[in-house]
Amino acid sequence: MSNNTAPDSSLILIKALSETNACDIIETHISWVLLTGQYAYKIKKPVNFGFLDFSTLEKRRFYCNEELRLNRRLASELYLDVVPITGTPDRPELGGSGVAIEYAVKMTRFPPGQLLSEHAKLGQLNTDEIDQLAEIVSGFHQTIERTGESSPYGNSANIKHWFAENFEHISPLLILDSQKQQLQNIQQWGDSEGHKQAELMQYRKNQGYVRECHGDLHLGNMTLINGKVILFDCIEFNPMLRWIDVISEVAFLFIDLLHFGYDRYAYRFLNRYLQHTGDYKGSALLRYYLVYRALVRAKVSLLRMSQQQDDAAAKQTLCEYATFADLAERFTKRRQTVLIITHGYSGSGKSTMASQLAEKIGAFQIRSDIERKRLFGYRANAQTDSGIDDGLYTQEASLKTYRHLKDLAKAVLEADFPVIIDAAFLKTGQRDLFRQLAADCGVPFHIVTFQASEQELCKRINQRHGDASEATVAVLHQQQQSAQPLSEQELPSVITVNTDSDNALETLLDCFGHYC
Repeated sequence: MSNNTAPDSSLILIKALSETNACDIIETHISWVLLTGQYAYKIKKPVNFGFLDFSTLEKRRFYCNEELRLNRRLASELYLDVVPITGTPDRPELGGSGVAIEYAVKMTRFPPGQLLSEHAKLGQLNTDEIDQLAEIVSGFHQTIERTGESSPYGNSANIKHWFAENFEHISPLLILDSQKQQLQNIQQWGDSEGHKQAELMQYRKNQGYVRECHGDLHLGNMTLINGKVILFDCIEFNPMLRWIDVISEVAFLFIDLLHFGYDRYAYRFLNRYLQHTGDYKGSALLRYYLVYRALVRAKVSLLRMSQQQDDAAAKQTLCEYATFADLAERFTKRRQTVLIITHGYSGSGKSTMASQLAEKIGAFQIRSDIERKRLFGYRANAQTDSGIDDGLYTQEASLKTYRHLKDLAKAVLEADFPVIIDAAFLKTGQRDLFRQLAADCGVPFHIVTFQASEQELCKRINQRHGDASEATVAVLHQQQQSAQPLSEQELPSVITVNTDSDNALETLLDCFGHYC
């Protein structure tokens, strides 16, 4: 018997359990899941794949407890206990007394048909689910344990090792010359980019961005229960695969959304996540991790195909490999970037339109209202009781805020992504700061002026609830009195949008759609 095949005694045990408890069985290459009544029991196979070792009872017990510990961080309502299986393989008892012959993770079953991957396949994902994910993942990342500098986890050498390991598995399974050449091109880029970013990888580890993450953050490990998104099935079997940079985890879900064709939602998730965390400097590693995550999914597809007997299923899996390989290749190539700044009074629709445009063209949206508060130690929706030209809104505070926004925009542009800076930009000096940044980075620069009627401006301001903006109608009137008009030099860069109109987004896409 090989070390990755379950022994006969385990097969006898599973058969006996299923018959005794009237269970349905779901089998994967590393576990059996017994479905009975309102509970599910997950039993680990006694296998050793190198990266995963469940070969002894003691190891299986340990990893059952790890699975419980890790998953209760995000799904305490699903993960209930680790229970012993006693008796003999042919006459087992779940949760019985006596000497344990096996262990199982006891879980609450969730409703069928509610996996987000199932919703995605049916075209039924929605913005509420994406926004929940951004809030859940960002909150999770900000509270989980961080690795120490002396830990082996998250070292640049290990990151590059896991990246390179994909090619060892994929290359022997490819037949077409075009696929081999594509993989070679990706590998060359990965070697170069890994060397280039090694210092930053190490720096981020030392700064605490390598944390005990979920490790397997794709839509198949997410479900809806009473309208609430629940994340489950963290990686318990190999700490190297869950102690990762948080941006690597973000890249995992981002790639999965792209794979299902939800490009807009991928950028919506990314922007909402970053608005919660402020980790825009992590964008420097995003492309590397996007390529890595796409390669991992491509590898898994090929390995699954090699085990399939049905030609139709194998063909479908090969198409899935091609999708992920193409995604990996896509992020090795430089794209046309752009720096867009908004311009307009409070209530003119800047944030709403910037958010929609960012989703459509695949850009970062950086909101001044949020970053201003983060800079001064406040949460996004906190009320600071700052008055006009007071507190967070003095000239000095505003100058500090716009310089901070410039630093973030520079990081995103250098990472080769378009960026939209969502701020009022009512002062010439503020706009000049970003015009110069665009020139320094060699990217196009655009000012989008948002306009609306006085009545609409006041109406929108008065209707705001739970937003990062603290603008009032009094602030609006002060803006109108003190705003510095666009200069003749600026006008060639200006695009004007009336947000009273129903076709405001269409106007923006006519101007910026080619950046998609």
